Parts: sequence; C-alpha cells; structure tokens
Amino acid sequence: MNAFNKRTAVRIAIVSMLLAAVASPLAWIVAQKTAEEDTVSLALEESGRLLHHFGAVELGGPDAGARASQAAATLAGGLFDIAEIYNRRGDKLALSMTAEGLAVEAQLPQHVRPDYGAPSYQSLKLNDGRWVLRVFVPLRKSGGGEVTGYFEGVRVIPAWQRDQMLANALRAALMVSLASLLCGAAIYPVVVHLSADNARKAREILDSHISMMEALGRAIAKRDSETGAHNFRVAWIAARIAERFGLPDQSMQSLIVGSFLHDIGKISIPDAILRKPGGLDAAELERMHTHVTQGEEIVGGIGWLDDARAVVSSHHEKWDGTGYPRGLAGDAIPLAARIFAVADVFDALCSRRPYKEPMTFEVAMSILEKDTGTHFDPAIMAAFRPIARDVFNCLERCSEEDARRLLEERVRRYFG
Repeated sequence: MNAFNKRTAVRIAIVSMLLAAVASPLAWIVAQKTAEEDTVSLALEESGRLLHHFGAVELGGPDAGARASQAAATLAGGLFDIAEIYNRRGDKLALSMTAEGLAVEAQLPQHVRPDYGAPSYQSLKLNDGRWVLRVFVPLRKSGGGEVTGYFEGVRVIPAWQRDQMLANALRAALMVSLASLLCGAAIYPVVVHLSADNARKAREILDSHISMMEALGRAIAKRDSETGAHNFRVAWIAARIAERFGLPDQSMQSLIVGSFLHDIGKISIPDAILRKPGGLDAAELERMHTHVTQGEEIVGGIGWLDDARAVVSSHHEKWDGTGYPRGLAGDAIPLAARIFAVADVFDALCSRRPYKEPMTFEVAMSILEKDTGTHFDPAIMAAFRPIARDVFNCLERCSEEDARRLLEERVRRYFG
C-alpha cells in the first residue's frame, strides 16, 4: 500500500468512526422516542376504543359518572395503571388505579385543570427509577365534535418492556454504527480507484506537456545549430540552484519551463542572421535582440507555457542594468531569470560547441566570479558555488539522453 492509499484509508476510517460516534447516539435517541410514541399510540387507540364502548365520551346525563367509573376501572386494569376522567369543566368524574399506580401517584407532577384540545403525552423518570408515560386525551362526540371531557392515563413501563425498548434502541444504534463503518470500507476502494485514474490522466497530461516542451526545445536547437542537450542541461542546472532557495513547486515549474524554452523567440529570426558564421552588424544585432519579445508573444497566454514568461522575457537582463530588452537591474529582474542567467552561462562555458572546446571547471568559475555583481546576482552565485563542482562532474560526460533523464526526474518531482 503506497503512502496515498495509507493516508486515504486512515482518513476514511477516522471519518467513518466519527460518523458512527455521532450517528449511533442519534439512532439510539430516535429509536427510544419511536418506541415511546408507538406505546402511546397503542394506548391512545385502545383507550379511545374502550371509552367509546362504555359511552364515556358522552359525559352528559345522570349516569355520566357511572359510565366514566366503569371505563376508568377497565382502563386501569389494562393498559394504564392510573385512569382519570374529567368532564368539560375539569371536574373529576372517575379515578381508578392499580397497585403500581398507587405507588407512583405521589411522584407525579401536580395535576392542573385540563383544557387541551389535542392528544399529548409526557415521558417521566421518577425518583425511584421507574419510567412512566402520562397520556392526555380530549374526549369528543362521535364525528369529532366539541370536547365533552378529558381522559388522563398513566402507564408505568414494566421492566420487560423497558428492557425491550432499550434493546431495540441499542440494536438500532449498532446497526447505524456498522452501516457507517461499512460505508467507509465500501468508499475506500472507490476513492483509491478514482485517485489512481486521476493520477494516470495527470501523468498522461504531464507526458504530453513534456513531449511538447521537448519538441519545441529541439525545434529551437535545430534553428540555432544546437543539440537539444543544452536545453535539458540548463533547465536542470537552474532547478538545482533554485532548490537551494527552497522555491515552491509552482515557481519551480515556471523556472523549468522557462529555462527549457528560453530561446523560443529565435524561431522568428532569419537563418541568415541566426547562423551567420561571423559577427553581426548593428542592424543584425538589433534584429537578434528581438527574439526576446518574440518569445514573450509565443508563450504568452498559452496555458502552462505562460509560466515560462519570466525567464523568456528577462534571460538577457544583467544585474547591473546593462542587459536587454528593458535594462532591468537588481531585484527588478525576476528571480527565475537571475537563476537562469548563471545556469545558462555556466553550461555554455563548460559545453562543447562547433566553434569552441569546453572550458575546465576552474576557468568557467573564474569567469562567473569575475562577472558577479555586474552580470550575475551575488546571491545566486553564493547559492551556486557549493554545488557547482557536483553539477560540472555530473554533466561532464553527459549525453543528450542522460541530460533528458536528469531533467525528467526534476519535472516529475515538481509537476507531478
């Protein structure tokens, strides 16, 4: 299991456990509430049926008290432990209770004159640990007419029913907890698969970007009678220097792409100037200098190529302000361009060209040191010195394919 999969598994497990920890108590509460309401619904249904059977909803006439007493006695011996019936004025017509009802009566809240118009109930935990449900039912004539009286019943929940309700609530909580954990287990492979698919597509996009970058780099090199190795080497050297500054990934991406495509504007320069064996006259030199602005136009606004703009536009600027095309100086030159300047000159000095042999490390460094503070940023040189010998040794016998592999490793590190 790779690091991403481990992190994914841990995070999904944590979320699943948190969800289970939150959902299980809620399921417990809902299950208990539902059990209470089911018990009350049954009590209401049965009490209503019996009250109608005994005519207790018709609380008028001389025998109203007798009918109410008979209904209360029947209810107290069945679903309720205390049964009370009141007329519409709130006068008590009948009271009946079991031994259980007698034991809990004193612990119940003080009775108030009834005046409610809809059934309701209270769930009460008494001081002695007993659990009671107190039901309030308005009595109406058949057909849902005016209120003729009130029925109030108290049911002491027996131990067996209490245990059953708690067991059902516990079962519901466990089921919700298990469902949360199983959901996490089911999601994990889906997330891993989607992530792997996304990573594969990201690699394909990255590969296409690398291929496009290489194609552009080779096109530039062929126009300038170069090999593509220079672009690979100089981009790799620039990345090595930038690592000493701890640049974030986004800045590293911009630096690498810009270093690789720094001379892309030379595509617009005529061969007569670009490949002229001797020196250039003033007009030709002025035309050659336009490759910078031409390069800016080429990379500008083209998605990921736009990141190359800083190096492309400023790679010929100098620390003392004598460069071109804008004569920028010091920190006004983008950091990526200042890093690239050191990398580009070092590679040019140490590489074999059709018109020269490669210089030794000592000679190349002496030239860079001489131009530090004029051409090169002293801070960039300070970062480059400790790694310069290692860079030189690595590239001394490096083929184009070797240079390509070196850069590709950096590309995948910072673009992946």
